[in-house]
Amino acid sequence: MTKLSVAVITLNEEKNLQRCLKSVEEIADEIIVVDSGSKDKTLEIAKKFRAKTFYNQWPGHVAQKNIALEKCSGDWILSLDADECLTTELAQKIKNIINREQTSKADGYYLNRRSYYLGKWMWYAWYPEWRIRLIKSGTSKWIGTDPHDSLSDNGNTTKIKGADFLHYSYKDLKHHMAVTINYARIGAQADLKKGKRFNPFKMVFSPLARFFKLFFIKRAWMDGWRGWIAMGSSMMAAFLKQAFLFEAMVTNNSKK
Repeated sequence: MTKLSVAVITLNEEKNLQRCLKSVEEIADEIIVVDSGSKDKTLEIAKKFRAKTFYNQWPGHVAQKNIALEKCSGDWILSLDADECLTTELAQKIKNIINREQTSKADGYYLNRRSYYLGKWMWYAWYPEWRIRLIKSGTSKWIGTDPHDSLSDNGNTTKIKGADFLHYSYKDLKHHMAVTINYARIGAQADLKKGKRFNPFKMVFSPLARFFKLFFIKRAWMDGWRGWIAMGSSMMAAFLKQAFLFEAMVTNNSKK
């Protein structure tokens, strides 16, 4: 029998994890949860769904997700964040793929993510958002620069169309802005480790490039004021990343 493992990383995800694991409990042969020190009911919820839980001190997004992949023993692996879940339609499509594994020519599948934001689904600014999340074991790994990670596109890949997986990313606007600032800081730190430095050109034009993409290509304004907020937060993220790099440059110069 072909086996499906579901991999999730967590830290204080009691408000999201049950929804995530409940959406996969009918199709998962194994649920792997790698936790980095939750103080709430996260592990209690994981055990309720008979998940295999592991503790690993936080090494970064990419590294932690690769550790979760390594813990999986299934022939196929579905990777989800704790604030994501499958629709019933997508779960059935994945089940059908697993059942016909011998005839499947794909090594990985892109799933389309739909985000819920400030009381409504986002249909333009953050949609469609195709991400590889279903892979044959041993064919892919997490790559990227923290905090932006993705599964590598190795082997033959295709899309699962006609059903989405859902993303409940932000509790409210305060949470959204806090995450945006934190991710910009983490991104700047990752760039510094790679030897990259503050770039005034990028500070000016990266936000403008993001606006152009979201306004003219994604038509984010079709999401109403939520779309405008999404555009503003994306521009802010690009600006802040360079601002943090500038701060690091000033700090380093003051130490000389």
